Amino acid sequence: MRRPRPGVAPIVSGPPAVPPRDSVAIRRAGKDDVGAIAPLFDAYRQFYEQPPDRRASTRFLSERLERDESVVFVAERAGNAVGFVQLYPLFSSVSLGRVYLLNDLFVVPEGRRTGVGAALLETARRFAEGERAHSLELSTAVDNPAQRLYEACGWRQDREFLYYELPLPARPRAE
Repeated sequence: MRRPRPGVAPIVSGPPAVPPRDSVAIRRAGKDDVGAIAPLFDAYRQFYEQPPDRRASTRFLSERLERDESVVFVAERAGNAVGFVQLYPLFSSVSLGRVYLLNDLFVVPEGRRTGVGAALLETARRFAEGERAHSLELSTAVDNPAQRLYEACGWRQDREFLYYELPLPARPRAE
């Protein structure tokens, strides 16, 4: 968790979202939306060099939404899903408040550079503010070109903390 930095005022809100060229509707996804979002989720995973697995992607999303373990917003154009963002709730012991991890953001290739990603980020920001969250956090690949989008929308790269992970041995999934 990030500790407050003296003399640095938090960004209250990023710049306004760039309006998409075409009409895009963004709404909170529910269990009934998994079929439309799963292909995008699977493509997102493939971007991060995971093998295609639509069935596992569908199951994973279904479980998160059924258990209320994540918040997903879907962007639709002409009734078709063109992007999504997935947030996971966390808590900060330091700030004594809620934090949301923006874990997944994906826009179909033909929807990129049209404002869809910025609109999804803005929707996530407004949602987190409405939940009185302390912050939104994300991590991304060092070569992900979406970094420009994040920075244009007011996100700042953390230069104070290192990110660590501890890989654990794979365990067979109980079905």
